[in-house]
Amino acid sequence: MDFWLRNPDYLADELVSMVEAATAAPSYLVTARSLLDDPEPDLRWYPMPRWFFGAYEQLDDAFSLLETYGLAALRRTGQPGKKSKRNLFFLTEAGAAAVAELATDPILGWYAEQVKLVALVAGDDGGQALKDRQYRQATYAGTDLGVAIAPIAPRVRERLDALSAAAPGSAAGGLGQEGDRT
Repeated sequence: MDFWLRNPDYLADELVSMVEAATAAPSYLVTARSLLDDPEPDLRWYPMPRWFFGAYEQLDDAFSLLETYGLAALRRTGQPGKKSKRNLFFLTEAGAAAVAELATDPILGWYAEQVKLVALVAGDDGGQALKDRQYRQATYAGTDLGVAIAPIAPRVRERLDALSAAAPGSAAGGLGQEGDRT
């Protein structure tokens, strides 16, 4: 899910696929276009390297900031000094208050909206199913180990343009208009 948050072009492609499969409303094509064309994606694109099991980055580095400020807590199960059996992440009361405040911020509220889209795309799928979906992307799957996964925005734009041309009177035809991202 973190991968889609940090790579809006892949998130847009998932939305397009959902509209094509009729599991999302055609209005999400406007959302997909805005994920590609609004300035936010370029500002917030944060590539991830591909490792043996897909997009991966040590969570401890980012999470440590949240713990330091008392916004979240991490509990690991297993034997100390050995590999963790399970990592449990908790949002503290202070963290929940910060999330509520950030969601209403004109600039940082973008993340709250983006998380809603990621949740929509992920649906009820678990980690393995999400990873399998990401690996269906040739660019993602073909990335060498340790290298940042390349963007796919041009291909997603082509898909959106094709849908727009196929249905000029529908919601897909108005892809150049501004629309609600949710």
